[in-house]
Amino acid sequence: MKPGPRNLITDVAGLKVGNASDTALKSGTTVLTADQPFTAAVHIMGGAPGTRETDLLAPDKTVQAVDALVLSGGSAYGLDACSGVVDGLRAMGRGFRLGPALVPIVPGAIIFDLLNGGEKDWDQNPYPALGRAALQNASADFALGTSGAGTGALTGMQKGGLGSSSLVLDSGHTVGALVVANPIGSVTTPGERHFWAAPFEIDAEFGGLGPDPAAGLGRSLRSRKMEAMAALAGAPVSSNGSNTTIAIVATDATLTKAEAQRMATTAHDGMARAILPSHGPHDGDLVFAAATGSRPLEDPAQDMLGLCHAASLCLARAIARAVYEARPADGDILPCWQA
Repeated sequence: MKPGPRNLITDVAGLKVGNASDTALKSGTTVLTADQPFTAAVHIMGGAPGTRETDLLAPDKTVQAVDALVLSGGSAYGLDACSGVVDGLRAMGRGFRLGPALVPIVPGAIIFDLLNGGEKDWDQNPYPALGRAALQNASADFALGTSGAGTGALTGMQKGGLGSSSLVLDSGHTVGALVVANPIGSVTTPGERHFWAAPFEIDAEFGGLGPDPAAGLGRSLRSRKMEAMAALAGAPVSSNGSNTTIAIVATDATLTKAEAQRMATTAHDGMARAILPSHGPHDGDLVFAAATGSRPLEDPAQDMLGLCHAASLCLARAIARAVYEARPADGDILPCWQA
């Protein structure tokens, strides 16, 4: 396996990603779409998710393909970013057609970034416009770090962000990951230099420092993020629902919804390798899977094993890249890894 030419999820042919950000708001939206509707699935392991239309993605549900997937900041407000994407797709003539009706299918998920130092006193929900703008910006190349839905993301000890990575398998299939890293846990070991995902790094894509040589790690639950949010709020802040890492893993393989769901499920291994702790009661940790279907499985059992393993590796690397690529901005309440 080796990374694709961009080391982005858009190395999966036909996929496009668009970002829209509001620097004053310290938030934004990221959209993944494709040239054609694609198979999608989801697996949720966090205890506090925020989602839209994810029930449609279950293998027993009628909908077989979606037009876009949305990752957004804004907590419950951010779910309306999907509405902006729906409006934009409809204007493009995209969606499920039933007679004169045209209905774009756009599942989405959100992170909590309402206590990050940004201006949140809006009169009108800004997220529908951010969603539509992100769709209009969709292309094969896009920015990482403090961009799109990662604009206001925070991890346990430093700024989070938007990350991505890819792998081309020996079978010829391509797998990629796209993630918004905003967990209660830390992406780095104590001292905040070495990444938990370091054993899976390729070509110094997030600094090349290698694994932490220390032992006995992982026993501290301190979250500088929760301390900073409490200082900003002027009172203790409950961690309930105030975190979340949301991701998409994608492939060019031809998958059923059930196979895509298995890939999403296995990809959570990458989240657990890159964030300590993860999948807790106060994170809404979620992974979508997307399959464009341009390359059939030649050996279904062996190919699925490779796809699932690659998805977990890509997600771990993408999470570390999200933090590595974060950049400082006015009003930040946490430092960047590249301070």
